[in-house]
Amino acid sequence: MPESIKVKGDAKYQEYDIIRDGTYAFPSGADLQTVQWTGTFWGEARKDAAWLNRLWLDPADCINKIEQWRDGGTVLNLIVSGGNINKDVTIKSFEYEQSGGNGDYEYSIVFVVYRENKVTTIKEAASTDSTKKKTVPRKSEKKEKKRYTVKSGDTLWAIARKFYGGSGSDWKKIYDANKSTIESTAKKYGYGSSDSGHWIFPGCVLTIP
Repeated sequence: MPESIKVKGDAKYQEYDIIRDGTYAFPSGADLQTVQWTGTFWGEARKDAAWLNRLWLDPADCINKIEQWRDGGTVLNLIVSGGNINKDVTIKSFEYEQSGGNGDYEYSIVFVVYRENKVTTIKEAASTDSTKKKTVPRKSEKKEKKRYTVKSGDTLWAIARKFYGGSGSDWKKIYDANKSTIESTAKKYGYGSSDSGHWIFPGCVLTIP
């Protein structure tokens, strides 16, 4: 964990110049909120250090994963235990450089809190209203379960967005329905656990509830 985490959010103001009265500013919503910190990915020379508690991860794997998320605009669920942070975010910037002789990498990362926004045209709105009027309630039918095979670069949040839409905040439905499969696969790859679905691996077949 980094020693400090910075959360920043400003209010947006609309300014008007009134003749003789001067400038007036009126609040017009919130600006984008960011979460950022700096930290270290420890090099392979430190992998057996007692203070790492056997949780060492290869810096190259961490960097590749973060760059995939950043370049793909992946919506992530950022949880900081004890920091009162549980937000859907995307990665705005990620920088790193190698330091020292132990293979360490110093990095800085900035997240932007994700806000879903869908613009609906007048034609789409009219079509939706028309559909609502014509819809006839049907008797409940048993839904057929869907299956999905994990690919390289996948996350539960991205898979949840694919099947449920929205921000991906329904990822836990998928984790809960596949907990034993996800955890056993993580152990097969040498991890103590999947960190509640944080680590998923290509080839793992998930049932989508």
